Amino acid sequence: MKPSSLTGRQRVNRMLARRDHDRVPRCDTFWADTIARWQREGLQWDQNDVLRLLECDFQGLCWSWPAPFPLQRDVLASDAETETVRDGWGGVARYWKGRSGTPEHISFDCDSREKWERIYKPAMLAAPIQVDTRMALLRYREGRKLGRWTHLSGVEGFEALRRLIGDEAFLMAMIDDPDWVRDIVKVHTDIVLRTYEAILAEGVAPDGLWIYGDLAYNHATICSPAMYRALVWPEHKRMADWAHARGMRVIYHTDGRVGAVLDLFIEAGFDCLQPIEAKAGMDIRVLAPAYGSRLAMFGNIDVMKMATNDLGLIEEEIRSKFAAGMATRGYAYHSDHSVPPQVSWETYRAIIGLIDRHGAY
Repeated sequence: MKPSSLTGRQRVNRMLARRDHDRVPRCDTFWADTIARWQREGLQWDQNDVLRLLECDFQGLCWSWPAPFPLQRDVLASDAETETVRDGWGGVARYWKGRSGTPEHISFDCDSREKWERIYKPAMLAAPIQVDTRMALLRYREGRKLGRWTHLSGVEGFEALRRLIGDEAFLMAMIDDPDWVRDIVKVHTDIVLRTYEAILAEGVAPDGLWIYGDLAYNHATICSPAMYRALVWPEHKRMADWAHARGMRVIYHTDGRVGAVLDLFIEAGFDCLQPIEAKAGMDIRVLAPAYGSRLAMFGNIDVMKMATNDLGLIEEEIRSKFAAGMATRGYAYHSDHSVPPQVSWETYRAIIGLIDRHGAY
């Protein structure tokens, strides 16, 4: 018998297990500029109000991205539009003022193995827990009350590696000093798992782990699959093994074209892939028939099509991709990236209606 009334927690767990459920689980993210536009166009509150209207099934409990110098934020320069800052990872970046956007990374201080071992590694190991464990407990209690699927969130080692030493240094190190790469990824993973253990010690029993790391760009993975397997994958597997040993499922977020490493994701123990970036050529109409029995799919609704505000185009995107994902019973809705400010509030309210129409089993 098909269930007719489920909590978000039940719905997501059934989706991950490929069991019958009533509708596609839902979640989404939005740029700050998008929420500001929608407030001008009639949204009463903030993104939490949007998620309530969406009937979001997920509840995040924390965000773990440990920095070696968590209190450091030195403003080095400022003008009318930008601010240049040395951050808690030791890097210097220029940020926009008053609007969203990717920062310009100017320099990375941790630029050698010697400096890593002398300064940054000891600082990371000595730094205190950088999440509010009591707040995670309150978020957990709220999520349970609302019937949502609760999850720990944070950054995995590949993304931490890029933030700490920068793309140029880490790509060279993968060839010239792979043990340095392994050590950074391992130390980061140690600290993140220590953080999660501190949250569990508060009495939190999450449903899952949702980890973030952009492993690819729009044509391929940033490093070869063989390098990923040798240098980063073991720590991905360790995180998945840790979660599974505690009864949790694992969602892995990565942008970019990752088709070449999907089998490695499955072997690592990832239960679900998100957001499946359409702009990078990822398409669940192709992926779900091939991988859907082994890897749940979460997302893939193209924000560039949303940004046209053409409801006919958007409906076909949702209808066809929902059909492909729902055929496996292992699909959840999310845009393929954060919803951009080109999308009107009227359009997004219509998108919620389309999700209702096409997302019922």
